[in-house]
Amino acid sequence: MRMGLAANQLHHSHEEGALFRWLRACEGGIRELQLGLHAVGRTYDAIQRVGMLSGYAPLRRYPYGREGGLMKLVAEVVGLDDDARTLDGAIYLIDPVDPSSIFPEAVALKRQCVIHGKPFVSTVASARDWVEMERIHAGFAPDPGADNLHTLEEQTLALISHDALKPQMLAYAGEHFDLLSRFARRVATGTTGQRLNELAWSRGWPQDKPWVHRYQSGPMGGDAQIADLVLERRCQRAIFFEDPHVARQHEADIQLLERAVTTRTDTTACITSPRVAARWAEAASVRSGK
Repeated sequence: MRMGLAANQLHHSHEEGALFRWLRACEGGIRELQLGLHAVGRTYDAIQRVGMLSGYAPLRRYPYGREGGLMKLVAEVVGLDDDARTLDGAIYLIDPVDPSSIFPEAVALKRQCVIHGKPFVSTVASARDWVEMERIHAGFAPDPGADNLHTLEEQTLALISHDALKPQMLAYAGEHFDLLSRFARRVATGTTGQRLNELAWSRGWPQDKPWVHRYQSGPMGGDAQIADLVLERRCQRAIFFEDPHVARQHEADIQLLERAVTTRTDTTACITSPRVAARWAEAASVRSGK
């Protein structure tokens, strides 16, 4: 398995940066998985500077961003004739106020991951969670260091989907209903929330009790309301089925939610495609033994 790797400057400019917090938590898992990391220049240089992943052959250096390093990762997510350069996804630790985080190649990296159903990992919590998910799928015993990510009974989950993907969100919730019901609280934007409640009631959930708390629809500000929960550390996980093929009138609100998630990089995990969400649910169920 191979993943693109990049981090904005804030996240690797000092030894307590987000990149190094992730590596300290997950270096053992990375080595267990023999995870290929195709790291953009400054990110690679920072890892070398602090002496992490020492002697790790699957860590590869790519050009600096200004020399096309991030652009090359986009092409490799799409897929190239050289299979050794085709990526299974990308880990891009984002500083939401860094202008480079909205450069075309940064936006395209996420978009192509979503289009191709590959993980796009943008926070420390998501990166830790993704490594643990892949460890579980590979048959390794759970890492106690990841236990705090799986206390679902103490967490709030946001379930959001764009119009074209609402059927997939309903199918996902139906297939993994018992797992998702373990969360202390679920929230959603307007129409998605109503349909999820109707699904839950059809599955025997008490009729007088909503399965999800509904906020406004996305165009009316629901994304912003959930972003506030994230900023207040009252929402720890978001499953956000995005449709990358349509223009969205409330694009600014969607970006606001995404910026809130990356602002709370250590406490919020986000999944952006049905395929990755299903893989997470399968691993979470195995990990908990339920």
